[in-house]
Amino acid sequence: MSAPAVLSSIVPTRILGIIPARFAASRFPGKALAIAGKSMLQHVYERASQARYLQHLVIATDDDRIAREARRFGAPVRMTRSDHPSGTDRAAEVASADSAEIIVNIQGDEPLIDPAAIDAAALALLDDTDVPMGTLMKRIEDPAEVHNPNVVKVVTDRLRNAIYFSRSPIPYVREESERLQAAHYKHIGLYVYRRDFLLSYPDLPVGPLEKAERLEQLRALENGFSIRVVETEYDSLGVDTPEDLERVTGLFEMTMGQGRLATD
Repeated sequence: MSAPAVLSSIVPTRILGIIPARFAASRFPGKALAIAGKSMLQHVYERASQARYLQHLVIATDDDRIAREARRFGAPVRMTRSDHPSGTDRAAEVASADSAEIIVNIQGDEPLIDPAAIDAAALALLDDTDVPMGTLMKRIEDPAEVHNPNVVKVVTDRLRNAIYFSRSPIPYVREESERLQAAHYKHIGLYVYRRDFLLSYPDLPVGPLEKAERLEQLRALENGFSIRVVETEYDSLGVDTPEDLERVTGLFEMTMGQGRLATD
């Protein structure tokens, strides 16, 4: 069975979508597992294929098992080196052999990725040629997430350029009476890069903030580059653990059940 073709882009700029995928994930090895009858990788690819601005979409991996699964459902595959420390480095290798002006790095463990969110992030770079990098944020609705270090928070300036990303609550609201009204935003880890910036990114020096927070996107800020942050309603549901997989599988099964009821 072949995967759906990427929708024809409505913009002249060549935009390449890359899904970095590896088998040896530290917290959940081999997590490209079946969800509602398909592999997680296939779900991600099929959802990303619906983005309007992507002109091409590939899966980047160093593992033959991932590559075989991608080819099984008809996705283009680019084999990469096995020594890349991050998905960004893997995406940069693929981008170096492509003429795309803008590259979208799509997480391979988000089977519910919203195609509209991909388009929104890409549009930020299309609208402003001075912006080298873009990403997404969503307003936090659950107060517990503000204090959860696994939920990365972001604050921006008036132009929606990132000021800082942190695992700590930012901004800190000093007056208790204002805490309920204060807006906090979580970072959604989808990245868009201009080609030249992405190719230079792996060589940028790692600073003390990135080391302390363990957040790769801080490398751009520490080296003086801006990151445009677009607000979205998409709420990331990544699969990092077997428990995450069970939760997402339940969502798929519930959605499929509702679809069957609607057609009965």
